[in-house]
Parts: sequence; C-alpha cells; structure tokens
Amino acid sequence: MRALITGLMLAVLALPAGALAATQGERVKIKGEIIDTWCYFSGVMGGPDSVVGSAHHTCALWCAAGGIPVGVLAEDGTVYMVLKYEGDDHVTGGDTILEVQSDLISADGLLYQRDGINYLVVEKVTANDGLVNLSHEDYDVIPPFAIPKPKQ
Repeated sequence: MRALITGLMLAVLALPAGALAATQGERVKIKGEIIDTWCYFSGVMGGPDSVVGSAHHTCALWCAAGGIPVGVLAEDGTVYMVLKYEGDDHVTGGDTILEVQSDLISADGLLYQRDGINYLVVEKVTANDGLVNLSHEDYDVIPPFAIPKPKQ
C-alpha cells in the first residue's frame, strides 16, 4: 500500500509542467485535519479514529518527514492527497508541512480527481485552528493496540 501511494504521488509530481493545468482543477474550500495517509489508509495503527489528532501526532510527523504523502481529512470524511501546500513543492519532508501536521485547517485550493483519488493543491490557508482533535484522551499518546505484546 505504501509503495502504491508513494508511486502515485511521484507519478503526479513527475508530470511535465502544465499537465495538471490541462485537466483544470475545480476551485474548492476545504476544512479538515492534516493527516498521515499511510497510517490512515493501511490500518497499521488501528482504525481511522485512532490515526488522527494528538494520539497520532508524533507518528504523523515522522511519516511526513520520511516522505509519506500528507492529506487532508475533510469533515465529511473525504480524504484529499496534498500535492502542494501554499506554494511549497516539498509537501513531504519539508518544514512547512511539519509545522501544520495534525492541525485543523480551512483552505482554498484546486481539486483534481483521477482514478478515484482526490488531489488537492492548497493555495491559501484561510484558518488554522491548530491541533484540536485531542484523541489522546481516548487513545492515550500511543494507542494500546499499537504496542507489541511481549514474547513469552
């Protein structure tokens, strides 16, 4: 799954300049949390509830720093893969995205859809409410099901 997501992102980013413009993105306003797409889609750390917010923040930082594509989980449950974030081409591994990982944002941008995947170019963040999803109250800092059981 990780290879598929990374491959899709690399393929889109490798397109010649103007290739995305040829498909004409749809202007959208999105409100949602910046997420780690690997843990969200793979289920490796549990269900969708446990891989968002403060319980997953540190892991989300590691994944973004390591090159895992980031996304926006909108309030309606739709996930958007982020291609650019306010002009920053280094969406993964860049300082800009690490500063907003797990934050609840409102943004204006362009939506591109291809093969059932939503791609988002975040042109302007209109609001950043910070990390407001205090999921650690439900899941602790590390969800208990993510801690390996000792071998006996």
